[in-house]
Amino acid sequence: MQSLNSLSNPVKQYLVITANYWAFTLTDGALRMLVLLYFYQLGYSPLALASVFILYEVFGVITNLLGGWLGARIGLNKTMFIGLLIQILALALLTVPSEYLSITYVMFAQALSGIAKDLNKMSAKSSIKLLVANLDSAQGQSKLFQWVALLTGSKNTLKGVGFFLGGLLLTLFGFQNALLLMASALAFVALSTYPMLRGNIGKTRYKAKFSQVFSKNAPLNYLSAARLCLFAGRDVWFVIALPVYLASQLQWQHQSVGTFLACWIVFYGIIQANAPKLLDILTAKGAQNRCQQAGFWSVLLALVTLLLSLAIYLFPQSNAVLIVGLFIFSAVFAMNSSLHSYLIVALARDEGVSIDVGFYYMANAMGRLLGTVLSGVIYQQFGLSACMFFAFIFILLASCFVRKVA
Repeated sequence: MQSLNSLSNPVKQYLVITANYWAFTLTDGALRMLVLLYFYQLGYSPLALASVFILYEVFGVITNLLGGWLGARIGLNKTMFIGLLIQILALALLTVPSEYLSITYVMFAQALSGIAKDLNKMSAKSSIKLLVANLDSAQGQSKLFQWVALLTGSKNTLKGVGFFLGGLLLTLFGFQNALLLMASALAFVALSTYPMLRGNIGKTRYKAKFSQVFSKNAPLNYLSAARLCLFAGRDVWFVIALPVYLASQLQWQHQSVGTFLACWIVFYGIIQANAPKLLDILTAKGAQNRCQQAGFWSVLLALVTLLLSLAIYLFPQSNAVLIVGLFIFSAVFAMNSSLHSYLIVALARDEGVSIDVGFYYMANAMGRLLGTVLSGVIYQQFGLSACMFFAFIFILLASCFVRKVA
């Protein structure tokens, strides 16, 4: 028992939570790329590909709403472990022979993966708030921002690695064998990390009521609305439209598509993890109002998105324009996402933090759902440039909401 007790301090708990989150994220990114490339290879249309991921996002909405309440009742270590087990089940279900992989069946497996992803993410993000509260108070909100940025940024970096891994595993081992490898690795992680997590973290002293999942906090509600629009503005072009555009219009090979998306996400994660340092460099000394910074960066992102939409329309076959434009978008989007992720953890209550964080990430999941559906529909009808224009509208709305948080 001594070895377990030695892991009770906040820094070591943070490391265990982060390792768990990293492992899950690798499989989540790889699974997304495996499903996308494999079923595109089988001849699925952009709209059909979008439909495969609909239940993934729908159950992400439901899970965040219920998962925060569940975490407050049974503890965040348990909800994180449950998320890992459900992801293992989702991976195993997809290992059946290809003739059984109907759209309905794959949608069901993706629904389980959506539940798993958001249980894991809600648990990890909520835990950070409580762990930082146990540190020296003099470190204050600066330490909270650093820890949230590092957790979120490293997660997205590894999600990008997962995209690359998915394309590589599909090439080397095939669809079913790649899934078996990932399920086995995740089972090992689940069994090795669960005993190390503090059993009571996130569990409230009172029995949380389900009615408490709906926030009555106006700043939190505005921030949640901003998050919904922000991620709808990303996924309306990223989830379906961009990979299909690269493969069908620019004639990229599957491995090249996976590698590019991996590099994009890795770059995004690096910027996100270093956002606190970058903001200190870019912001005048003493100007540390994070809400005002979020407002500025959201307007800048809207401008970048509008210019990128115009550039793709004028130069539809230019690899250079697309690549440079998307990496600029990635950097500015990462700053927005990092600020948002910090603000929700800072605004959340200490007692029942998982309920507030769950509500916020429910809005995040709703944005992803909306973006995923529109990504297939708009791209099939109007093309990638139109997807980017819709992204501009969503991000402009996000900037309006985030300005009301202060």
